[in-house]
Amino acid sequence: MLYGDLRREVADAFRRLEELGLNWGYSGNISVRAGQGVYVVSPSGVLKSKLRPEDVLVVREDGSVVDGRGKPSVEFKTHLAVYRARRDVNAVVHAHPVYSGVLAALRVGLKPVLEELVLYLGGPIEVAEYAPPGTEELARNVVKALGDRCAVLMANHGALACGSTLEEAIANLGYLERAAKVAVYSRILGTPFELPEETVELERRLYLERRFGKA
Repeated sequence: MLYGDLRREVADAFRRLEELGLNWGYSGNISVRAGQGVYVVSPSGVLKSKLRPEDVLVVREDGSVVDGRGKPSVEFKTHLAVYRARRDVNAVVHAHPVYSGVLAALRVGLKPVLEELVLYLGGPIEVAEYAPPGTEELARNVVKALGDRCAVLMANHGALACGSTLEEAIANLGYLERAAKVAVYSRILGTPFELPEETVELERRLYLERRFGKA
């Protein structure tokens, strides 16, 4: 099976996401950069917790399927736009976790109230403007809001996280959802305090050095 290890990794990742409470049912999509112009992509219309390695598709940049049956996720355009904009990214995860979804519905981004938000995700998290799923407009909006960070909220939709590996992308989605949960609860109880500006600047430099080798 072509890219069997990567396809198995994607199938297993969906079960892990469900166990972590980050995704459910038929929703969500994952892709991994497999080679020059070739990607391993989750299919559309499949119950993700039952996904088998052979169900995961090998797809070219033009969307044509190299190996596997079915159609690639409708959100592959968005994944591809992220890969084109970010050479440091080798895996993209889009899911619908609850607290990230709450903020996405409110169209409220995440301020730097937790250190991990800056250290691992790159700083304040923005909300990509709404556009219909699977459109070029949504892809552009996501890339713009993502910038050089590793996570973004998608207005009235969900969340997207990326990383150098699939494992890192899943971890980044977890950091995003935890920060969203803290934001929701802290707003119920009061007004959350942001990290000091100098701390954000320092941790942002550390993030950029680790991610891109520069500050």
